[in-house]
Amino acid sequence: MFARNVTLQLKTNSGPEFTRKLENDVLPVLRKQNGFKDEITFVAPNGTEALAISLWEKQENAEAYGRDVYPAVLTSLASVVEGAPKVEIFQVSNSTFHKIASKN
Repeated sequence: MFARNVTLQLKTNSGPEFTRKLENDVLPVLRKQNGFKDEITFVAPNGTEALAISLWEKQENAEAYGRDVYPAVLTSLASVVEGAPKVEIFQVSNSTFHKIASKN
């Protein structure tokens, strides 16, 4: 399993709108993607930063989403996001929720 971590700087006072857009616009799109497993999103207490972690069955699934669908998702979030988000992909080594243990 792979995690796609996206760190976003939010525009001032846009935390609630970011959450609404994520729920109404982004999650329905994610749920339709091959290999998508879960999304966990955090917003900093001061509302200026968000961290979105999506979990994918295979690295290829996460990369395909990033290449083919993510640009449109980012456009839908443009009114609440400041600057370019930082995107990273990691291999998941442990998850109690998904009952994953490292095979190393």
